[in-house]
Amino acid sequence: MRPRVMLLGLDCLEPTLALGRFRAAMPNLQRIAAGAAGRLLSVCPPITCPAWMCAMTGRDPGQLGVYGFRNRAGWGYGPLRLTFSDGIPASSAPAVWDLAGAAGLHSTIVGVPPGYPPRRVRGEFVGCFLTPGPDSAFAEPASLVAETRALVGDYRFDVEDARSPDRRRVLDEILDMTDKRWRLATHLLGTRPWDLFAIVEIGTDRAHHAFWQFMDPRHVLHEAGSPFRDTIREYYAVVDRWLGEALRFVDDETLVLCVSDHGAQRMDGGFLINEWLLREGLLRLRRPPERPGRLRTEDVDWAATTAWGDGGYYGRVFLNIAGREPEGRVPADRAAQARDEIARRLRAVRMPWGPAGARTRVHVPQRVYRRVAGFAPDLIVYPGDLYWRALGGFASRAGEVFTRENDTGPDGANHARYGVFTAISGRDLRRGAGPGRAARGLRLVDVGPTAARHLGLPDLPDAVGQPIAPGLWTGS
Repeated sequence: MRPRVMLLGLDCLEPTLALGRFRAAMPNLQRIAAGAAGRLLSVCPPITCPAWMCAMTGRDPGQLGVYGFRNRAGWGYGPLRLTFSDGIPASSAPAVWDLAGAAGLHSTIVGVPPGYPPRRVRGEFVGCFLTPGPDSAFAEPASLVAETRALVGDYRFDVEDARSPDRRRVLDEILDMTDKRWRLATHLLGTRPWDLFAIVEIGTDRAHHAFWQFMDPRHVLHEAGSPFRDTIREYYAVVDRWLGEALRFVDDETLVLCVSDHGAQRMDGGFLINEWLLREGLLRLRRPPERPGRLRTEDVDWAATTAWGDGGYYGRVFLNIAGREPEGRVPADRAAQARDEIARRLRAVRMPWGPAGARTRVHVPQRVYRRVAGFAPDLIVYPGDLYWRALGGFASRAGEVFTRENDTGPDGANHARYGVFTAISGRDLRRGAGPGRAARGLRLVDVGPTAARHLGLPDLPDAVGQPIAPGLWTGS
């Protein structure tokens, strides 16, 4: 036998549910947790992309130059652009599978974002939810596309319009997607000579966003007696059954890691960040904004604007700096002072409802990351400690900066800063070890370095993450 790693990624899996309230629905996860279990600190911001690549490279978002699914392509005022796999190339940020390939090891990777176009590895790579559809070249080697179609038909990468009010269709698509992904995964586990196997299931994330309000009576949009009140627990049970199928392929020398890139929590409302900047006199427009409506760059009086923002599960603020932006207003030597003043004002914002004491967190990239690459936001904003979503548009009435609705469709959950960590050795899994040790102080960026160390590979270059000592889950 040789050392192997099985990395089971469940996007957005929430520790208070998976290791607490719904633990009975996930007996196979508890088998892994019999080695070690606890919370796993995500990256800043706790967003699927770049979080999973931070896990696989051991680097932080600043080192990767990726701060979300969409990023600035330059210092202009154009729209943010999606980040695909070629935005984090192996040549500049090698992942654990790159080191494995260089050492002659075989990697089988399914759905790790950003995974389109599919990455070339020594082994197999199946694209993630960014893949445009089943008719695309979604896998490497190319022959795997036909093999996948023969196995499951049209492979499903994501849910169509996951924020649709048609919850039944959304749920049906989540279940279909999950079934096809794991049928393919277990097929590859049984037919490929893998040393590293990694999968990311995005369905847990989609289930939280679509159904959290039906589960949580504290939610501002809770519907008592909804037919979807048990949907998340039931979906956790579906995923857990697939974990059990994957664990059949574990031998004594396999390290099993089941982790999530971040957690989830209810969404109490939306904070309209550009409306707030407008009210504060930091954003100036040439004409009144459409209400409700998005910020349009052509409507901005850039010569009079200090800052503008962008929404999402967290908020971004960009300063309009002279010599950096085309019509920059803030003198470069006063940019840090202006940035810190905006941060101070944002931290003073109190959400009108939600948990007491959930203050807005504001992060400065230069103070968070080892280095800041690419075109970073000047401020990263967690409204109400992520119990609120940042909205990039304008309210129906001038001056309103809080809303109970999401600007991109129904959404019941936001991301939380801590995800799930569980780990066990194959030997202990097979003999039914337990109870598990408590995992404390662990970070998502430690996952890739831990996998590399177990496989006997060199340390991931320039990693901020550290290998986790195997004594945590083996007791040795």
